[in-house]
Amino acid sequence: MLAIVCPGQGAQKPGFLTPWRELDGVDQTLASLSEAAGVDLLRHGTESDADTIRDTAVAQPLLVAAGILAAAQLRAEDGLPAADVIAGHSVGEVTAAALTGVLSNEDALRLVAVRSRAMAEAAAAEPTSMAAVVGGTREEVLAKIAEHGLHPANINSAVQVVAAGAAEKIAALGEDAPAKARVIPLQVAGAFHTPYMASAREELARFAPSLSPADPSVPLVSNAGGEVVTSGAAYLDSIVTQVASPVDWEACMATFRDRGVTALIEVAPAGTLTGLAKRELKGIALANLNTPDDLEAARALVREHAGATPSDQEN
Repeated sequence: MLAIVCPGQGAQKPGFLTPWRELDGVDQTLASLSEAAGVDLLRHGTESDADTIRDTAVAQPLLVAAGILAAAQLRAEDGLPAADVIAGHSVGEVTAAALTGVLSNEDALRLVAVRSRAMAEAAAAEPTSMAAVVGGTREEVLAKIAEHGLHPANINSAVQVVAAGAAEKIAALGEDAPAKARVIPLQVAGAFHTPYMASAREELARFAPSLSPADPSVPLVSNAGGEVVTSGAAYLDSIVTQVASPVDWEACMATFRDRGVTALIEVAPAGTLTGLAKRELKGIALANLNTPDDLEAARALVREHAGATPSDQEN
C-alpha cells in the first residue's frame, strides 16, 4: 500500500525547482501554472532568495506547482500503478486535490492563488506568528498553549504541536515552555489555521463556487481528523474551513497506518513529512522526490508497494 504526500508551507528552498528544468516540457508546464496562479513560478522556483519565497502569496503557489510537477514526472512511466492514498499537509492538500483529480491543475493554482493572498492579507492585519512545541506530554503542551492565549494550529505528531497567535504571546511561550519541551519559532508571518484567518476563510468561501470539483480518483485523506474524502464537494467545504482550523497530520498518519500503508513518497520539496513518518510509522519504506535523480528509486517503490497489502509484502 502506497501513500503519496505533499508538503506544506515552509518546505520551500531557494532554487529547488532548478534540477527539474533539465526535463522536457517542464518550463512549459511552469509557464502554464504561472498563468493560472498569477505568479512567476519559474523565476521564484529557480532565482528568488529565501526571503522572497517565504512570502505566503509566493510560497503557496510555488509548493502546489512543485508537487504537481514532481508527481507528473513520477507517473510518466507507462503502466505505473496509482497510489493507494494521497494527502497533503496544509496547503499541500491543494496539491493533493490536483493529484487525485478533484481539481484540474489550473484550478488548483487558481484556488491556491486566492488562498495565499487572502491568508497573507489576514496575517498582515496584526502581528502574529507560529512556533513548534517539540517534546513534553500532549496534555501539558496543549494546556500551556491555552494558558498563553494561543491556538494549536498543527498537530504534527505525538511529540510536535505548532502553536499560533499574537507575536508577543508566542514570545512569552518561548520563555515559559512546557516541561520537557522546546519552543522553536517558525519563519512565518501569520497565525495560520486559527481564528485569525477568518477573513481568509470568508474569501475562499466566496471563490469556491467558481470551481467544478470531481470526486477523487484515489482516496484523499483530509487534514480534518484524517477523514477520507469521497466527494469533490466535500473537499471544497473542507479546504475552505481548513485555513482557520487546525491541521491534524497525526490523524492523517493514523489513517495511513489503519489502511495498511507500507511505503510513503513525499513530492518536492520533500523531507518534512517523511521525517515525521520515520518517527511515527515505524518500518514503512520512505522516499523523497526532490530532483529527477530521485525518480528511479521512487518508481521502484511504487511498483513494489502500490496496490499491495501488508500480507503481500510478507510473501
